[in-house]
Amino acid sequence: MLRLPDLPVVAILDDLRRALNEGRRAVLEAPPGAGKSTVVPLALLDQPWMAGKRIVMLEPRRLAARAVASRLATTLGEAPGETVGYRMRLESRVGPKTRIEVVTEGILTRRLERDPALEDTALVIFDEFHERSLAADLGLALCLDAAKNLRPDLRILVMSATLDGEAVARLLDGAARITSRGRMYPVDVRYPRRPPDHLEREVAATVRRAVEEESGDLLVFLPGAPEIRRVARILEETGMPPDIRVLPLYGDLTPQAQQEALEPARNGARKIILATSIAETSLTIEGIRVVVDSGRSRRTTFDPASGMSRLETVPVSLAAAEQRRGRAGRLSAGVCYRVYTPADERRLPAATAPEILIADLAPLALDLAAWGTDAASLAWLDAPPAAHLSQARSLLADLGALDTEGRITPLGRRMVELGVHPRLARMLLAAGPGAKRMAAELAAILSERDFARPPPGERLSSLEARLDLLAGRSVAGLVADRGAVSRIKRLAQLFERDAGRGSEVLTEDAGRLLLAAYPDRLARRRGESGRYVLANGRGAAFQGPDSLSRHEFIVVAELDGGDREARIQLAASIDRETLLEALGNRLTQVERVEWNDRECRITACRESRFGSLVLDDSAMTRPDPALAVPAMVKGIEAMGIACLGLSTATASLRTRVAFLRSVLSPEEAAEWPDLSDTQLLATLGVWLGPYLEGITRREHLAQLDIDSILTGSLTHAARRTLEEWVPSHLVVPSGSRIPIDYAADPPRVSVRLQEVFGLAKTPTVVKGRIALALELLSPARRPVQITRDLESFWSNGYREVKKELKGRYPKHHWPDDPLHAQATARVRPQR
Repeated sequence: MLRLPDLPVVAILDDLRRALNEGRRAVLEAPPGAGKSTVVPLALLDQPWMAGKRIVMLEPRRLAARAVASRLATTLGEAPGETVGYRMRLESRVGPKTRIEVVTEGILTRRLERDPALEDTALVIFDEFHERSLAADLGLALCLDAAKNLRPDLRILVMSATLDGEAVARLLDGAARITSRGRMYPVDVRYPRRPPDHLEREVAATVRRAVEEESGDLLVFLPGAPEIRRVARILEETGMPPDIRVLPLYGDLTPQAQQEALEPARNGARKIILATSIAETSLTIEGIRVVVDSGRSRRTTFDPASGMSRLETVPVSLAAAEQRRGRAGRLSAGVCYRVYTPADERRLPAATAPEILIADLAPLALDLAAWGTDAASLAWLDAPPAAHLSQARSLLADLGALDTEGRITPLGRRMVELGVHPRLARMLLAAGPGAKRMAAELAAILSERDFARPPPGERLSSLEARLDLLAGRSVAGLVADRGAVSRIKRLAQLFERDAGRGSEVLTEDAGRLLLAAYPDRLARRRGESGRYVLANGRGAAFQGPDSLSRHEFIVVAELDGGDREARIQLAASIDRETLLEALGNRLTQVERVEWNDRECRITACRESRFGSLVLDDSAMTRPDPALAVPAMVKGIEAMGIACLGLSTATASLRTRVAFLRSVLSPEEAAEWPDLSDTQLLATLGVWLGPYLEGITRREHLAQLDIDSILTGSLTHAARRTLEEWVPSHLVVPSGSRIPIDYAADPPRVSVRLQEVFGLAKTPTVVKGRIALALELLSPARRPVQITRDLESFWSNGYREVKKELKGRYPKHHWPDDPLHAQATARVRPQR
């Protein structure tokens, strides 16, 4: 009988067996160190429902998968590949006797796509589910769907250290929740004496303090490999005791280097392990009793609007901080030095956002299409955001993986089989015999973290340079990580083998290959050196001087979406001839007609476009009227209504209509057009557009008869009513036609007094509703009186006015009885 390790999780094994036997689903909540990863799979091997089938356990990280499988195998007195094995990209230890298989990343998804019922599997375990990796969320959704429709007897176990177990239990249709106590030793938490001002220097200083104050090995949490290298350099430069080894631990290290960090220190030496968040869970590293936590982690956040990801260094969550602290108390009492203050700690988010909410969902969308369902049909702890999924489907359609109905295409199915990001799969399948190896190498480079290191503070973005480096050729300014090179070469061989024969790219050209994968990231240089515009319309720029910036066109494979401009990380050049040949019928021909403010005319050209990029253009002498007229309308809008050269008659018409609208009821006014500047500009296309064909310059506007055009906006009956109700002029007794100023309030007529002799009543407009104001003028046309009651003026005011005018203008006739005098526009009345 198998003797299980004496760990806390052993106490709940009977409850777990019963739950899986009766309900087929369970949620196990156990703190770090309880033994869930290294005990539970072994404890379930003898269950009746296992009967010749295997357990598949999903681990979110490669390092943890390898370590957990090794620990399980060691418990059985075996090596990995016998009863217990593991499978990950580029590495597997699985044999015919394997009954527990620890898998990573998309391995479970690929298996489900090949065998949706998982016929050879009795139980799927999702370990460390609190990390909420995209692969885990998708794998769980697909397993639940398979159990519902194909395999009712498929058992599912979700295990986690820190998780909302109630929510997961609901997702698993009311699965049993089982909780195990941990074996947690006390951990003393210490904070910095002052707020840190430089992360790496403060971490290094805290490490030195911990070495002096405490015994045992140290586990130091840093955001990423660059910070690990910088802290290691600071520790080396400042000097450490000779019995202390500083070892890195992150995902891209070789398995040998990772194992070296995990093994116990020998001969009484001490270890300082500089690790990323990869060491937060699953791994128990012997000898660790001191943790130094920088309080930072690295996360990739996807922006569906731009289709770009942003790599950010962010504060850890409270849950992650507790996970890190717990690493110091797994084997004995320990100490956790936090390189952030208690005030900083209080501001930490409660939990880390699930990857499904912030990640690029193109791989998920392709997997769902291959599964034959949409996201809404599956059960999720957190459903994938609609905007992210929409952007992902749009990209997949551009890559040819989905048809117009959103169904997977034969090409899309081949892309799924390759198990890489859809962009890279498309590139691998596009490459013909002459470009297959380069495509595989590019895909391998882009699948892993950058293996080429420039000097500190410098950046070299060329993928061509990395291909040279991979081939063993020296590249000025770049040094290769040898371990990473070996891994990339093996990965490239795998890709080259799996991709088979391609069909499109026949020559080795990195830019053309990348174009198949990143059509939306074709970029053209603009203005200043180092700045580009992408085919998706977004701006991008190199972070500093870069040899690629001398090229007009580049294809960007990796960029970090900044606030204003994306920062180009990795790219390759492509020449115009290759570009035009590669795009072929994907180019669109567009006639661009627009108003030129500086020259006050329309300019027109025919453009060859790809997305937002103009690749070629030629001038047009006769633009399409359907495009020219709107451009001319925009020009008039920009210049203002005055550019139309409106005549006095037009101005009078507009003023009269405006006055009439102002005195009528709202219902009556609505029957008359609004001829104000604002409305005329707002409706230029309606009233003036039909007359603008052939008008392409400001000076051409003089050809337009604006008087007739605006008058034509009134019906014949309306024009007659306007003349009757709001005449443009008043005919006075002298016979003169005097213009009426409707802009005044009330409307006004300025007329010499002598011309209205004999006019007994005040003139009116609008069928007698509005009395005109008469501004009576002297012979020299100076105002002498304003009245709206002419009868009263003749009776009362005229005598005083007559005295004044008679003295000033003695040659003029000033009758005593103006109502019966002859009106005149001359010096004396005609006799």
